[in-house]
Amino acid sequence: MAPAEFATQVLKCDPSSITFLISSDDPRISSKETLDALKFAAHQLVDLSQTVVFPTETVYGLGALALDSNAASKIFSTKGRPPDNPLIVHVSSFAMLHSLLPPGYDIPKSYQVLMKHFWPGALTLLFPRNHEVVPSIITAGQPTVAIRMPSHPVARALIAIANAPLAAPSANTSGKPSPTRAEHARQDLNGKVGLILDGGACGVGLESTVIDGLHADGNIRVLRPGGITVEDVERVLRDNFKELGNTPAVLVHKRDYADKALESSPTTPGMKYRHYSPSVPLILLSTLSTLSGAQPSTTLDQYIHSLQQERSEGLLKIGVLAPTDSKLWGQLHAREDIAWHRYLLGPLATPSVIAHNLFDGLLSLEKEGVHLMMIEEVEEGREGLAIMNRVRKAASESIQVTLD
Repeated sequence: MAPAEFATQVLKCDPSSITFLISSDDPRISSKETLDALKFAAHQLVDLSQTVVFPTETVYGLGALALDSNAASKIFSTKGRPPDNPLIVHVSSFAMLHSLLPPGYDIPKSYQVLMKHFWPGALTLLFPRNHEVVPSIITAGQPTVAIRMPSHPVARALIAIANAPLAAPSANTSGKPSPTRAEHARQDLNGKVGLILDGGACGVGLESTVIDGLHADGNIRVLRPGGITVEDVERVLRDNFKELGNTPAVLVHKRDYADKALESSPTTPGMKYRHYSPSVPLILLSTLSTLSGAQPSTTLDQYIHSLQQERSEGLLKIGVLAPTDSKLWGQLHAREDIAWHRYLLGPLATPSVIAHNLFDGLLSLEKEGVHLMMIEEVEEGREGLAIMNRVRKAASESIQVTLD
């Protein structure tokens, strides 16, 4: 069923006006404008069972009541999301987390350590699903449910005021780049959602890291790299388990192990379907690694020449995303038949900045009306692992390029 048409309203929220005390799960909000916006959003969610777009530290989310199947179904219809793609449940407190878990469930020590260090934050953990509480639409029928506690003040305050867990995938049409600004969400979902809370640009800019620590071997499986790096997860576990002598191994899906059954019937978002793709072709320029079965390496000039040969006439607008200090920029030679549209992602030495800018770059170049985009490969250390996870899912083609 197509989503209803709404007059989309955008309300400003000031994250700096919201604080959470260690001793309380309830927010203190000094701005009346922000408090009114949050109360109105909670009314839309709880009393009207509607969806609301709100900021998190990772990306903007399309939220609905997680424990109401009818409300959650509106997420799928609004996004055009396949029903076998699970949703992440967002909570504002540990009490809310425990209300979702099976009675008497003991949280593993590894999870306790990770939550102590990374919650609230950009870390999602898989838990056993309480079938009496969590609807199957949330988990796509899987026996586990993905849960996280966002650190963005607006997100956490909204959940607390609503006093209900919220399912909230990225606030975009399914398969498109995730929004990291309210304007991104408005451009994509205008008329499909009634309310967008504008809390400014997202700090992380990539979705959360998703971890499965429920296997009998006690090891940690990273199903989706994201805002919390694998290196940080390894460090925290090593520091807290070293005296016990049995530190869990941290295994990254598709890097350290494969699981075809999981890919065909995923327990978490981002594993099965093509994601993050702009409306025009995105070409991954492989400059660091060798592509499997790839054609011989080419220069950028040779590749651009081949593109122009395929194009009958007219100016070709090419969007380019690369680190600020990349050698690639020196390869973009002036040509009468090419219009370069540049987006500098940030320094090679700070992949967190590149991660923060990635989706904004894709959406900004798309808005500029380019015919295609090219993005340069980055090292897969720290945030680079999550960056390349998103880029490979978004790219329509990868080519081997040598930069002189």
